[in-house]
Amino acid sequence: MNIQKSKSLFERAQNSIPGGVNSPVRAFKSVGGNPIFIQRAKGAYLYDEDGNRYIDYIASWGPMILGHAYEPVVKAIQQKATESTSFGAPTELEVDMAELIKGMVPNVDLIRMVSSGTEACMSAVRLARGFTGRNKIIKFEGCYHGHADSFLVKAGSGVATFNIQTVPGVTAGVANDTLTAPYNDLQAVEALVAAHPTEIAAVIIEPVAGNMGCILPEPGFLEGLRQICTDNNIILIFDEVMTGFRLAPGGAQERLQIDADLVTYGKVIGAGMPVGAFGGRSEIMQHIAPLGSVYQAGTLSGNPLAMVAGFTLLSELHNNPSIYQELDEKTIYLKAGLINAFDASGFPYVINQLGSMISVHFSEQPVKDFASASAATNTLFNKFFHAMLNRGIYLPPSAFESWFLNNALTYEDLDLTILAVNESLLEIQQSM
Repeated sequence: MNIQKSKSLFERAQNSIPGGVNSPVRAFKSVGGNPIFIQRAKGAYLYDEDGNRYIDYIASWGPMILGHAYEPVVKAIQQKATESTSFGAPTELEVDMAELIKGMVPNVDLIRMVSSGTEACMSAVRLARGFTGRNKIIKFEGCYHGHADSFLVKAGSGVATFNIQTVPGVTAGVANDTLTAPYNDLQAVEALVAAHPTEIAAVIIEPVAGNMGCILPEPGFLEGLRQICTDNNIILIFDEVMTGFRLAPGGAQERLQIDADLVTYGKVIGAGMPVGAFGGRSEIMQHIAPLGSVYQAGTLSGNPLAMVAGFTLLSELHNNPSIYQELDEKTIYLKAGLINAFDASGFPYVINQLGSMISVHFSEQPVKDFASASAATNTLFNKFFHAMLNRGIYLPPSAFESWFLNNALTYEDLDLTILAVNESLLEIQQSM
């Protein structure tokens, strides 16, 4: 596969952009080699600057649920752009969007638009602190909630990919206020609450983790968290930047039947545009300015292009819930093909999957938290990634990321992917 133009662009980029990329995982440092520079995308396919086509299993890290350049979304953005790209003032579209989200997520009474998933999670934690009058939060090892200071303590995603355990610039005070527990370990949470009975403002969690691979909550784990938070007046925050509107119309809360106190969203509510939101119960959300004294603001909050894109996508999902069944069936089909291929290869493996999220781990043990994800033979994943890339399959360039399916994928695409898996595993075997 010729990627000469991508190589040339990466060389140019390194002279102007730190590491040649604007988000660390894109640099391919974890898997080796040079990143692919994408020119365009349509449906289930990415096209790079050298003209190569790839079947896409990243979907812009989740939001392209119906595929890239989904025509109704493109047309809505084009029309709205003729009216200006930003106002910095209220619009009717923001109201429409808020009402649509409330209609899809029953336990959200009020919602505030922001500009990214990071900002949404950061603001939700600030609100929880303001509401409770407490300072400490509990997060889970390997969960990534954006790059705000308090979230970079034992984080997943790129922080895990680069094995950065202590992030310079995060102060000791911030680190001291961030308590961590292993994912799926309810006893660890109970111990932290017992040690800090009146100091914990919030527990923030990815209800289905997507930043150390796809990690599912074990039976009773989220239910136990919900009870601990209720009993101790702690705010339970679900980070649904990845799972929101992907696992069900109401996200992980609907799929898993657990209600959080606050929920955060990211680019999915903008059909991939830079946007986010946080929302929840009225009694908590009323503490946000201008109703309350917990301050949050942003010129681009409720940006008209992001709002019209997101409204168009979410309306389609809301009006056609069968999309979720189609996505589930496609992902289960892919999983079955992966299992057959790995069984035939003899490599140890674990495949985690829920809805249209899935991940592959070269591991002999169940992968249920950050420690077990890290213990997998990730050097094998790196070889697997490149073997698949050479066959036109674009996977996340890190073993610590979930794959995301989009509904533009056809069963022919899935069969081609499964064939590439078989060939890639055979290639790795022959090279050992």
